[in-house]
Formats: sequence, C-alpha cells, structure tokens
Amino acid sequence: MILDFRNASWTKSRKCDNSGPNCVEVAIVKGGVGVRNSTSPDKVLSFTEDEWDAFVGGAKAGEFDL
Repeated sequence: MILDFRNASWTKSRKCDNSGPNCVEVAIVKGGVGVRNSTSPDKVLSFTEDEWDAFVGGAKAGEFDL
C-alpha cells in the first residue's frame, strides 16, 4: 500500500529546538506513519502502524540507547 502524505499534518519532535531547520517530523495517516527531516520534506520514510508501534516500544524500552 502506498501512503499519501500530501495533506498530512506534520508534528515536529519535542527535542527540536526550533532555532535550526534540522528537525524530525512525524505524520499519522490512514494505514501508517510517515517520518521526515524538515530540511527534506519531499523524502518520507513510511511505516505500517505495527512497525511504528514496534519502533516506539523498542525506543521506550531502551533498545536503541547508546
């Protein structure tokens, strides 16, 4: 399935200090989630809802901590 993010409402990360253009943005649309860098809004990584839930769960559990 190809997800359509053309009219999506994008939310910037709370970690973004808003003083620079490099921010991670996320949008939720029917069928999935999109992630993009604010400096390249035309390039979107898309995930199914299950993939996104697994990623967020892993991040909360510390699976990606350095």
